[in-house]
Parts: sequence; structure tokens; C-alpha cells
Amino acid sequence: MDLVRNKKGQIFTLIAISLLLLFFVSSEIYSVLYERQTIKTRIKTMESFLLSTEKDLERQLYTSGFRIIFSAEDYITKTGNYISNFSELFNEAILNGTIYGDASEILQDTTITEIQEKIQEKADKMNLIINLSDIKVGVSQEDPWNVVVYFNATLELKDKSGLARWYKKENIKAYIGVEGFEDPIYIVETLGKVSRKINKTLYEGNYVSGSDTTNLSLHLENKYYASNPLAPSFINRLEGKKEASEYGIESFVYLPELSAQGLFVQSKSVVDYIYFSSNNPESYSIEGMPSWFKIDSSHCSKYQLSC
Repeated sequence: MDLVRNKKGQIFTLIAISLLLLFFVSSEIYSVLYERQTIKTRIKTMESFLLSTEKDLERQLYTSGFRIIFSAEDYITKTGNYISNFSELFNEAILNGTIYGDASEILQDTTITEIQEKIQEKADKMNLIINLSDIKVGVSQEDPWNVVVYFNATLELKDKSGLARWYKKENIKAYIGVEGFEDPIYIVETLGKVSRKINKTLYEGNYVSGSDTTNLSLHLENKYYASNPLAPSFINRLEGKKEASEYGIESFVYLPELSAQGLFVQSKSVVDYIYFSSNNPESYSIEGMPSWFKIDSSHCSKYQLSC
């Protein structure tokens, strides 16, 4: 009987030990799985935050770029002077919030430092740390109708508890349409008496049909702009440059508008960057157009004219 009891006791002991081992193993497995799920969830949260941050950066860059262009045009209007170097002015504005050293209210909350602070505030609410380094920001054009603000940086995103960390090279662009902005060339060259907002033509490739110049007349009367690689770009215009650019845009000067303001009217090509320059290429009157309307030979094919 004692032998039987001993055997039963050993069996119960083994069962108890096995159950304890199973409990500890199960507990450890659960702990590992829970930790993995926690990390997985945190990574998803960080990924969502990162995507949101990239969208915010693009929006904030757009806002900064728009306000800087507006401030540049305001400077041109007030001083009657072109921007000597728009890229340099842009960098000053987005880094310091100033235009030629003068603080501007419209540039508040648009500097890179302020943008970073806003992003970190959002990160703090999610117990995250975000760091942007090797920042490069600038402005250019990639087509005639948009100014591009580009932002390149190394981004580090990490959980404050050290659970996860993220490294990424950011290359973000914000596109700011030039339509609706004032043309700086008109502001300066007419001494602020005539303004011209940039509006894209409705008649590209369909200006003249045979002898019918109706659309060309409407293009002229509505003071529309057309793209042309012979013309200066919008950034060129901010700088007072009237040289050719692959992203060039041009309009026709509406001479009655100038004469109504008491401005001297010239008899030359009414293509704006030519009219407001010292260049005076041979130009031609066009049947069906006003008697004062003249155009140079380099633009005849563009507007489907036989000069």
C-alpha cells in the first residue's frame, strides 16, 4: 500500500510540476505575444503620424510659399523695385520671417523653426520625439504655372519609451499656382498705375482660324497669359528679368489702358516682355485686330498669324 501511495504521490507531483511549467511557459508566450502586438500597434501609430506629418509639411510649405510670394509682390508695389534674387529672399523669409531684414506680420508662423515646433507639439501629444536634420529648403519652377517649394531633410521619429524608432529621407514639394498673382513687370514698368493679374488663356492653340481673329481678340481683351519658352518665367518677372525661360509666360499689353493712365504709348510689339524692354524687333499690324496692335515675327506662329 505504501508503495502505491508513493507512486501516486510522485504522479501528482509530476502533474503539479508540469502544470506549473505549462503556466510559466504560457505566461511567457503571452507576454512575448503581447509585447509584439504592442510594438506592432505602436509602429502603426507612428506610421500614421508620419504620413500625417508629411501632409502637414506640404500644407505648411504651401502656406509659407504663398505668403512669401505675396510679401515679395507687396515689397515691389511699395518700393517700385524688383526682387534682386528671389531665391535668396525666399530663404531669408522662410528661415527668419523677414523681407530684406524687416519683420513681416504675414510671415508669422511660416518659418522652418515654427513649422518644426508645430510638428513637435503634435508629436508630444502622442509621446513621440521627432527630429528634422540636414534641412534644405528652396524655391524653383518646374512648369510655367506653378512655383515649387521643396523641402529635403533627414527625419528621425522615435517613441519616448524607446519601443520603436524610424529614420527616413524626406523630399517634399508644394506647388503654388501663379494664377491670381500680380505680374511684377506691369507694377514696375507702369509706375504702379496699371496692374495685371495672371490668368491662363482659354485659347491656347486656337487663337486664329483662317481670317477669324475672334479668339485672339478675346485673349487680348481679357488680358490672358500664354506659356512660351521665349518669355520670362514668373520668378524671372519678380526679378525684373525679361529673358527667355523654358517656363516662360507672356501677355499682350493693352495700350488703351496705358494711355488712359497718362503713360507714353510706344509703337512696337505688344508682347509684354518686349514692349517693356529696350528691344524693338520689327513688328506687324494684323488684319482684324485693333490698329495699335502689333506683333513681332518671333510670335506670329505662336498665335497662328501670317505676318
